[in-house]
Amino acid sequence: MSVLVLVLSVSAAVCLGVGFVLQQNAARQAPLSDFLSPRLLLDLMRVPRWLGGIGCMIVGMVLGAVALSRGEVSLVEPLLATNLLFALVLSRHWPRTAETRRPLGRQGWSGLALLAGGVTAFIVAGRPSGGQAVADPVRHWAIIGSMTGLVLLLTTAAKRSRMSAAPVLLALAAGLLYGMQDALTRVSGQRFTHGGLTELVTGWQPYAVVVCGVTGLLLVQSAFETASLRVSLPALTAAEPLAGITCGVGFLGDRLRTDVAALTWEAAGLAAIVAGIVLLGAHPAMPCGSPEADRPSEQDRDLQAY
Repeated sequence: MSVLVLVLSVSAAVCLGVGFVLQQNAARQAPLSDFLSPRLLLDLMRVPRWLGGIGCMIVGMVLGAVALSRGEVSLVEPLLATNLLFALVLSRHWPRTAETRRPLGRQGWSGLALLAGGVTAFIVAGRPSGGQAVADPVRHWAIIGSMTGLVLLLTTAAKRSRMSAAPVLLALAAGLLYGMQDALTRVSGQRFTHGGLTELVTGWQPYAVVVCGVTGLLLVQSAFETASLRVSLPALTAAEPLAGITCGVGFLGDRLRTDVAALTWEAAGLAAIVAGIVLLGAHPAMPCGSPEADRPSEQDRDLQAY
């Protein structure tokens, strides 16, 4: 594994974790009438804290894109999942409350060990390496179409479900979109490397990256608006690497070891990553969000600064 890819991936995870905390802190103040509406993004653009969170996320995405251009999706994605650790660290120090100042305790340390151990186990056992991208377009569209269909299904279910379930469903959908975005970002980078700007703009992949990014942003802000990071961020963080690895192995040519022992450890590593994410995401240090009573009404939206 390249040290540069490791540094870039972890640096991207730091920026993403900080960005998610800032975004949720601002989005939780938005009126529920903005739920799943483009107006939510327009309103949040007036909030300096949210813009700071978006800036951190963009830096993280750029660093992640550079890491993806130099390493395999199956290697970078598990490292990006550690953004939850940095979100937890920031949440424990800002805002400062009696709840967030709690020590990590058994739950926090167990989640940390599972997440770190799972990432290590998956990478060591799988030994992700690059290969020849799959040329069969049917395979490309089968994977992308299946994920897109699942995103639509989750979003539709979120609109029809109770608010308690909607944030998780939306976060899962956003995570799938971000995983696809990571994979298509790598494809776009390859097209630019091989054929320059002309090759890049004549392909559909860079436009799909933008669509995935904007749609995922709306979904995740709606999830942040209606629930705390404890509810939304674990689902987002768990879905993204799983989607990215699926795309990487499915059509980008990433290769993992496939003997019985390696597959066992890879599966155990992914399971540990998900379990660690859930434990850390549910830790008391994660902010709960503002009470419903503190949420501004639609009439007050133009009179209050979030």
